[in-house]
Amino acid sequence: MYIFDSIKKEKVEFVPLVPDAVTMYVCGPTVYDDAHLGHARSSLSFDMLFRTFKTLGYEVNFIRNFTDIDDKIIKKMQDSSKSLKEITEHYIQRYNEDMDAIGITHPTLAPKATQNLEAMIEMIENLLKKDIAYKISNGDIYFDTSKDKLYGKLSNKVSDDTLSRIESVSEKRNQKDFALWKACDEKDIVCFEASFGKGRPGWHIECSAMIQKHTKPVDGYSIDIHGGGADLLFPHHENEASQSRCATGHELAKYWMHNGFVQIDGEKMSKSLGNSFFLKDTLKIYDGEIVRFYLSSVHYRNDFNFNEEDLLNSKKRLDKLYRLKKRVFDITAGEPNLEFKKSLLDAMSDDLNISVALSIIDEMIVKSNEQLDLNINDKNAKKEIMANIDFINQLLGFGYQNPFLYFQLGIEPQLAEKIDNLIKQRMTAKLERNFELADKIRDELKSMDINIMDTTNGTLWEKIS
Repeated sequence: MYIFDSIKKEKVEFVPLVPDAVTMYVCGPTVYDDAHLGHARSSLSFDMLFRTFKTLGYEVNFIRNFTDIDDKIIKKMQDSSKSLKEITEHYIQRYNEDMDAIGITHPTLAPKATQNLEAMIEMIENLLKKDIAYKISNGDIYFDTSKDKLYGKLSNKVSDDTLSRIESVSEKRNQKDFALWKACDEKDIVCFEASFGKGRPGWHIECSAMIQKHTKPVDGYSIDIHGGGADLLFPHHENEASQSRCATGHELAKYWMHNGFVQIDGEKMSKSLGNSFFLKDTLKIYDGEIVRFYLSSVHYRNDFNFNEEDLLNSKKRLDKLYRLKKRVFDITAGEPNLEFKKSLLDAMSDDLNISVALSIIDEMIVKSNEQLDLNINDKNAKKEIMANIDFINQLLGFGYQNPFLYFQLGIEPQLAEKIDNLIKQRMTAKLERNFELADKIRDELKSMDINIMDTTNGTLWEKIS
């Protein structure tokens, strides 16, 4: 397995801390609003990594957190008059529903910041004792970056330009220092007790504390892989790495991985989607698997330019897989073709090379169709093809639906009901040996761009694209 390491800025061979096991931690969402396409892209990127490791035979401990203490959540509380718990539980549920819709595998553990306050407080106490953290006059506690000689090695972005984005506080020892704890005042509505004063944790401390609490260090590292969006590289991941290194005496992660940004191409978005960045709005119009396939089609490290025209073109590629699946429908899967299985897994083992993986699938579809054209009754070939499709689902998370139902996606409920009624009328006509009426109904369905197929499981139909 080869992955791109953000520290070395190159592709490296993955060597686990524990043989045949992987511990990976991915920064999850701040739960004050619905999931957007950036959340979907990040979750999908690391879902692909999770699936690849599992298929390679690794035991994977996958942790993805929820940030449920944040200034944006507090503002939502003030604007809505709802409690922190009401807001965060609602958006956690919505996030999980949206991720389920695009086939994201559930993590091994999904800790919340509010459930790990004790671990954060303990880490801050440790840093204060070492004089690596310090308190200013208003009660805020800062991390002293000058105490860490390796600060900046992760991102290589510590400059006057990047530091200008960081809050300026006159009592800070260094411009690069960042908040570990924000003290409460009489106006604050979210406040927690700590030995060093009431307040709430800074954003960066939560992941470091959660990793320390829920994992065990091996060979100088807490975990194998730490991941997240490219926007987290600095300052979030840089600060995480630094405070963990100083608090524990070892590195936070052996490898760091980051996925690219998502941009919306407004000129190519339809009126139905507008420029909405929310995943829920896309899922109102397109099936989750179609969205997953589209978001998967660009390598995880590259930026993704989301537009509806490309989404529809991507769907046509997925359609080909389902048209093949339709040809082997009702066949029990055998064993996948070993060469196909190996080549597909090799592609994903090369830093999740999705472009090569999809081209291998395209080639398999062409060859499989040619094989079926030569002998439509070749059961062994059909069993292997179905197994190949099952393997695609296992590794990449698409190709799992009933092919006939897949081609019914997007049909209005009223039209679907009309089609079902016509099919029932046709079945009755056939039982009554009224073949003229049955053929007439078939022609009517065909005029509606509906193709039907009589199978041992009844009559199935699909919308002709």
